[in-house]
Amino acid sequence: MARPTVELSLFWRTFFLLALLLAGGVLAWVQTLNALELQPRAVQAAQQTADLVNLSRTALGSVDSINRITLLKTMSGKQDVRVLPREPGDTWEPYATSRFAQSVSDQLMSRLGPDSVVARSVNGKPGLWVGFSIESDRYWLHTEPAHVSALAGGTWFVWVGIALLATLVGSAGVAGLINRPLRDLSFAASRIREGDLDSRLDENTLTSEIREVNRGFNRMARELAKVDEDRAVMLAGISHDLRTPLARLRLETEMSVTNDEAKRNMAMDIEQLDAIIDKFMDYARPGETLLRPVLLSPLVDREAQTFRDPSEIRIESQLAIDLQVLADDTELGRVFANLFENARRYGRSADTGIAVVTVSYAKTGPWIIVTVRDQGPGVPLEKLGQLTTPFFRGDAARTAATGAGLGLAIVEKSLQRMGGTLELSNAPDGGLVARLRLKLAPAT
Repeated sequence: MARPTVELSLFWRTFFLLALLLAGGVLAWVQTLNALELQPRAVQAAQQTADLVNLSRTALGSVDSINRITLLKTMSGKQDVRVLPREPGDTWEPYATSRFAQSVSDQLMSRLGPDSVVARSVNGKPGLWVGFSIESDRYWLHTEPAHVSALAGGTWFVWVGIALLATLVGSAGVAGLINRPLRDLSFAASRIREGDLDSRLDENTLTSEIREVNRGFNRMARELAKVDEDRAVMLAGISHDLRTPLARLRLETEMSVTNDEAKRNMAMDIEQLDAIIDKFMDYARPGETLLRPVLLSPLVDREAQTFRDPSEIRIESQLAIDLQVLADDTELGRVFANLFENARRYGRSADTGIAVVTVSYAKTGPWIIVTVRDQGPGVPLEKLGQLTTPFFRGDAARTAATGAGLGLAIVEKSLQRMGGTLELSNAPDGGLVARLRLKLAPAT
């Protein structure tokens, strides 16, 4: 059993790759700017603080002891930068508690001398405290922490958040622009697959590679439209040209052959040729269909009534009488007619020689799964996937092959034209199971 894989659209794959690339670039730049900003800011903070210390030292050293006290009182009154006497009982904590603080401390010590003291608090009061001496007197210069600090962590987070948000928005926009031509191409290809051969792409786009792809796609669509038109004309001509001599043969058989058994056999051969022509025409039918609500049970009963011989096939319908699907009445009738004919030919029970067919259904969200099952021998697993291949017939059918090998191919193609799917499998206790996935008609 295959391991399930995570599926992503091309848009989301492009988006995640771009977002990862750009987010990595943003984080790398943040780290680089942080590293480049740390040392210059530390040097600047240390230079300013050292200038204040030197200015205070010069001012205090230029006056006598009496005026020094007066000047000290004046300088102690400042709120942002103060000079205070340093007492022997002062307690202080080292300033170097981080990379930035260590760098500031080292710079101050180198500028002011090894006898200087750099603290982050004195007597429990926080800030930047620088201890210096004038002769035998010792002082503290105190500044607020905001004057000497690295860029705040909250500021970094704000700017990084803005950058990452811009990265996500930009990635979504770029991914949308990159994938828009591919989305248009996928949509046009799906319309071609559904039979709309008039679908075209813009050949004047600015991107040269996309322009060449669109031109190639449009050329392919025009060629397919021409091939489809030629095919319809050819098949119409073949049908007309073959049916005319067949009608004459039928008439001449009725008039000239006297042996009843020979006449009957010749008539059966002519009918078989006529049926094969119908199969070819059904398979080559144009892809446009008009979907309308169709009551499923009466349609199945109508197609089952054409198989009147109970010694060959018996059909049991378990469909609800009010079950409606979105389909083309003629196309869907052709689907069940081919399934019943396939069961009549190849799904007969080995015990009774009768093909017993059961038609049931199940609802799955907006879909109806219709199951058509026979009680025959089934199909070898290696050939199960080939049953919808045109002109393919399994070994069990070869000795009595009276058809063109198009029945199940017609079923699959008709369902595709109606937006449905066909799944074929063997039942566990024998028989071939065909599951038709059809759109459930909206309630009225």
